[in-house]
Amino acid sequence: QFHLAESGGGLVQPGGSLRLSCEASGFTKGYDSIGWFRQAPGKEREGVACIDSEDGSTEYHVSVGGRFTISRDKAKNTVYLQMNSLKPEDTAVYYCAADVAGRSYYSGSCYPDEYDSWGRGIQVTVSS
Repeated sequence: QFHLAESGGGLVQPGGSLRLSCEASGFTKGYDSIGWFRQAPGKEREGVACIDSEDGSTEYHVSVGGRFTISRDKAKNTVYLQMNSLKPEDTAVYYCAADVAGRSYYSGSCYPDEYDSWGRGIQVTVSS
């Protein structure tokens, strides 16, 4: 049974940083892409940052504006999201997800409906 375990969320002041981690297990057949998504109360889930499992292509939400970086550690089978210069509008539940079935439109594509394996989500709150 494949599983995604997120960690690293919490409360941070505006301008601060957090690093989210997602440990993947049980993906014996691999996946096309893996990434981070977020959902704020009353809003639709949106892709934050995704990375292709083979060529490393990435895609970021326009709101990130260069503040976030997604990366992978193949040895640890873990994907990270480094978040810098955090803003209150970054507050949301963040989810790690993987495209196992291969629905991605292109390498590193980051649309929620392309992803079929999801973590439980962790809260990120940016507030003073």
